[in-house]
Amino acid sequence: MKKILLVLCTCGSMIGMNLNAQTEGTREELKFGIKAGINNSNVWDEEGQDFEADPKNGFAGGAYLSIPLGKYLGIQPEFIYSQKGFQAYGRAFGTDYSYVRTSNYIDVPILIQFKPSEYITLVGGPTYSYLTSQSDVWKYGTFSQEQYDEFDNSNLRKNTLGAVFGADINVNHFVIAPRVGWDFQTNNGDGTSESPRYRNQWLQLTVGYRF
Repeated sequence: MKKILLVLCTCGSMIGMNLNAQTEGTREELKFGIKAGINNSNVWDEEGQDFEADPKNGFAGGAYLSIPLGKYLGIQPEFIYSQKGFQAYGRAFGTDYSYVRTSNYIDVPILIQFKPSEYITLVGGPTYSYLTSQSDVWKYGTFSQEQYDEFDNSNLRKNTLGAVFGADINVNHFVIAPRVGWDFQTNNGDGTSESPRYRNQWLQLTVGYRF
């Protein structure tokens, strides 16, 4: 019995050391990944605007490249389709109403990586967001109206700078990636847009696979 336990312990130790040896060098490898999940977004900096917004959920997904700059540092550019926006609910003249805005962006974060271990990567950096389209859905009682814009001739700002911070939790080839982000610039170009002025902020959670 003691011999069997000794053999099992020895084999377990060898397997553990082998796995550690196999994963120890992965921080210095170039990796490509895909991921998808959800955004929970809202707005902030509604200066001069008479409205209050609630968060809404939307889709987030895309691809990224992990470029090592050594064992502990790296650069991670990402290309993410990201749905943001807000919603509002209330009651006026005895009738319930709702308003939901969905803004569809292409986000390109350029993130600096800090890799304290094989399993945790901390990331942060600037992000460039390009607004591709936007929809507004109004409902007042049984009446509803939807407006969809491609922004060919709109004063709404289509190019926005912001920041993103978060982490990648690495489990073999799978990655769990929580993020928090916000815009530095407001959504309107020169202040004359009829749309309420605001800046996006969002929480993001995606699950990915890295190659």
